[in-house]
Amino acid sequence: MASSQELLGLIEGCKSQRPSSQRALYTRFSGQLFATAIRHTNAREDAEDVLQESFVKIFKHISSYREDFSFEGWMRRIVVNTAITHYRRNLKHSHHHDIDEVHATPGDLENKNDNEFTASELELAISKLPLGYRTVFCMYVIEGYKHQEIADKLGVDVNTSKSQLSRARKYLQNVLATLSSRAKSIPSMGLDQEVDTP
Repeated sequence: MASSQELLGLIEGCKSQRPSSQRALYTRFSGQLFATAIRHTNAREDAEDVLQESFVKIFKHISSYREDFSFEGWMRRIVVNTAITHYRRNLKHSHHHDIDEVHATPGDLENKNDNEFTASELELAISKLPLGYRTVFCMYVIEGYKHQEIADKLGVDVNTSKSQLSRARKYLQNVLATLSSRAKSIPSMGLDQEVDTP
């Protein structure tokens, strides 16, 4: 893995608009940032668009990056904000409903034994969320936004953000419960049966 000095060299090269540094930065971080983009979009093609647009912004605004912040965190914020802009552009095709009261508790997901699931299973479950739910869930749980920030960024009411998170958690519980019950129903391939010896 490249050292922080090498990363600083890449950043300086990008500030000087060196194509070789830009290519190296893209190669190093595109996979990780694509994973962020796909969590916030509805299709692979949308995530690819968000990723490309994000790198254009990263290269354009890299001179504003301050070294006292995490560079990866700075880039991830650009990807999330770009995905949010993409989401808002398509918001007219979505329907949000406000609710007066939210019955979800912060422990909703924790009530499930997370140790039962691999990271890829959790990613799969999150990817099955409808886009509105997934956007709010990822912003709140993964990116650390508060409900007011989410509401401001998405142009929705705070109660909408809360309701989408509540519904996302309940939806995830159902997906994870299905995964768990399927795993329990997989036959043991006869390994627990006695084997006749010749």
